[in-house]
Amino acid sequence: MHYLFLGTAIALELVATTLLKYSDGFKRLVPTVSCILAYILCFYLLSKALDKINLGVAYATWSGIGIVATTVISAVLFKQGVSLAGVIGIVLIIVGCVLLNMFGTVH
Repeated sequence: MHYLFLGTAIALELVATTLLKYSDGFKRLVPTVSCILAYILCFYLLSKALDKINLGVAYATWSGIGIVATTVISAVLFKQGVSLAGVIGIVLIIVGCVLLNMFGTVH
């Protein structure tokens, strides 16, 4: 259940970040308000996930998936390219998140 909270929090963070781009510097009301509400809900769900998931694992998963997905979203929706160095960095982030989830915490 707590990984469902984390997954939903990550999804809402991606929605909020995308809305942040659409808000045009908080000049557009609907994307701005939607962005703020999505961030509030995503942080609430992250706090619920942290009841059972270690902070380091949860945050690494949150930020790793967030970085990768945000890069894909920016490339698809906003036509922002990714360099070879960026792709290598993303691969390293994924590897780091997997290693942390598998071996990074002491039980």
